[in-house]
Amino acid sequence: MSVTVYAPASMGNVGVGFDLLGGALAPIDGSLLGDRVSIKAAKAGIALALDGRWADKLPQNPQENIVFQCAEFFLQQLGRDDGVELLLEKNLPVGSGLGSSASSVVAALYALNEHFGSPYDQQALLRLMGEFEGKISGSIHYDNVAPCYLGGMQLMLDTPAKVCDAIPTFDEWYWVVAYPGISLSTAKMRALLPEQYDKSTAIDFGRYLSAFVHASYQQDASMAIAVLKDVLAEPYRAGAIPGYEASRAALSQIGMLTTGISGSGPTLFSVTDNLETAQKAQAWLQKNYVEAGKGFSHICKIDTQGTRRTDLV
Repeated sequence: MSVTVYAPASMGNVGVGFDLLGGALAPIDGSLLGDRVSIKAAKAGIALALDGRWADKLPQNPQENIVFQCAEFFLQQLGRDDGVELLLEKNLPVGSGLGSSASSVVAALYALNEHFGSPYDQQALLRLMGEFEGKISGSIHYDNVAPCYLGGMQLMLDTPAKVCDAIPTFDEWYWVVAYPGISLSTAKMRALLPEQYDKSTAIDFGRYLSAFVHASYQQDASMAIAVLKDVLAEPYRAGAIPGYEASRAALSQIGMLTTGISGSGPTLFSVTDNLETAQKAQAWLQKNYVEAGKGFSHICKIDTQGTRRTDLV
């Protein structure tokens, strides 16, 4: 029997919550913005095939692909050597700021867990996802993995009992996301950040993030927008993303409530509570930020489902 799993795109940081906040994305037109992984039993070894719009941007040697490596990692954790045949449908561009690697990792490990009868519970599987994602990025960050897997807007807790927990979202908000068509290395974008921050910046970061979480629970949308500010990363990354600063200014003129960088970029997100304004913003971004044939834009809501099987639908 074959298992097919979909894992949605995600915004890391969400501007205000560097490494501590992440949201899963669901286009309002019903399209799936994320990777899919299918798995079935094989006689021996691990086999991987590639499909999807961005498949040609991946290493063509299966052993260099993170989904293949996920299977090796998972089987090692279980102490098994079963044969598996995997298909990765790569629907997210690498280095886009939309949690591309997290989507592949989460879809693969979720599918493997389903295939082998769910040996890991939710929290154990989440930690396994974070551990593997950390092998790729050099350190463990759950701000893409957690919302991709669990859905919603996830706040990173990293306590012994719980990795993260969902916070309330604003159902009336539309998140316009636009990927311009270029890839940026997460490692290089992290290298732009200072080694140390002023005390005042650290205080502002804590104030804005705690106020955003408070506003989310109070369902105070105006307060949430007022404090949805990135003082840690955006000041250092904005200039490295072609067209970002001009787009942010134009989106404000259109009437968008706030704009930020998704993950480490180059995808941007912009928020509004008005669909017509969102449509105007998307049209502007398609014309002025997105390179035809290379990038894309979507009007999204927060994906509350997270990763799920699609072969059972």
